[in-house]
Amino acid sequence: MTDTKFIAPDGENGAVITCASCKACCCRLEVMIMSEDEVPSHLTVEDRWEGRIMARSEDGWCAALDRDTMLCGIYESRPAISRDYEVGGSDCISERAKDPAVIVWRAKG
Repeated sequence: MTDTKFIAPDGENGAVITCASCKACCCRLEVMIMSEDEVPSHLTVEDRWEGRIMARSEDGWCAALDRDTMLCGIYESRPAISRDYEVGGSDCISERAKDPAVIVWRAKG
C-alpha cells in the first residue's frame, strides 16, 4: 500500500486523503494471511478452506480496525495484501462507491 495523497473531487472541501486517513472502506474486504505475515493470531480465523484470514467483528469490519479512529490498529504489521492495496486504485474506488456517503478521491498533482 502506498501513501499516495489524494484530494477531494472538485466542489468538495479539498481535504487530502492518505492510507492513514481514508476511513477504512477496504476494511470490510476479506484479507488472506500469507505465510510471511506477522499478524497477531487473535486477529485471525481459519476460513472454510483451512487458510488464515483476518477476523471480523460482528458488524463485518476487520477485527484490527480501531473503532474510535477508524484506522488500522496493527498498521505496522498489517498483512501483505493490505500493504499492497492501493489507495485510490480501482479496487479502492469501487469499495468507496458502495457507500454514497463516502467521497471518491482523485490523485493529487
